[in-house]
Amino acid sequence: MSEERYGEFVLVRRHGHVAELALDRPAAMNAVSTATARSIAEACAALGDDKAVRAVVVTSTHERAFCVGADLKERNSFSDADLVRQRPVARSAYTGVLELPVPTVAAVHGFALGGGFELALACDLIVADTTAVVGLPEVSVGVIPGGGGTQLLPRRVGAARAAELIFTARRVAAEEARELGLVDELVEAGQDRARALELGAGIAANSPVGLRAAKRALRLGHGLDLRAGLEVEDAAWRSVAFSGDRAEGVAAFNEKRSPDWPGE
Repeated sequence: MSEERYGEFVLVRRHGHVAELALDRPAAMNAVSTATARSIAEACAALGDDKAVRAVVVTSTHERAFCVGADLKERNSFSDADLVRQRPVARSAYTGVLELPVPTVAAVHGFALGGGFELALACDLIVADTTAVVGLPEVSVGVIPGGGGTQLLPRRVGAARAAELIFTARRVAAEEARELGLVDELVEAGQDRARALELGAGIAANSPVGLRAAKRALRLGHGLDLRAGLEVEDAAWRSVAFSGDRAEGVAAFNEKRSPDWPGE
């Protein structure tokens, strides 16, 4: 396993074809400061361009929190002009995760609130342990979810449920979060990272060309009418149908062996 640091607060560990993006600001429960946001965006840009990466798992090094959201202590010192200048940097962290071209899994334990939960929502799948507490409490401090929460949450749980959760600003414990579909899989305390990495490894065993095309079709087709969505799917299919991965996958299946993906 190799490690690479992006700034002070983001650590990327390589587990074969799975990249682990670890939030590593334990002194502040991974609160997203300007520096943290910039580092998340830089790490995501590098991972997205790396053809060896087939899946990304977003984790936390803090024992009691995934991420508690925006750094409100930093924000408290901002002028209006400072806040305007910081906005694109903050957005770049959330869009960086959201726009990763490979499947992404969040490993959540403890608090995942506000921008912290939005980082998880930006992932394709969320694994949480029984200590997890999630929520979007932004209206309780006079703002709104600004890292994608108003758009990503209703896509997970429906408009009415998302409205209730955002308008009440309430925190949701792990069991209810699983029941409501706020997280996809619930595991025993302390097992979220291991399970998410296991899930990532299972995903990464598949064709890198196929994975990227499937994610593209899922993301671009969501919300379109069926006819338009099927055209998105057809375009993604055409991008893989004549690839080396497709040829290798078919050959490996017929020869009853594991495929050796060329990744092209």
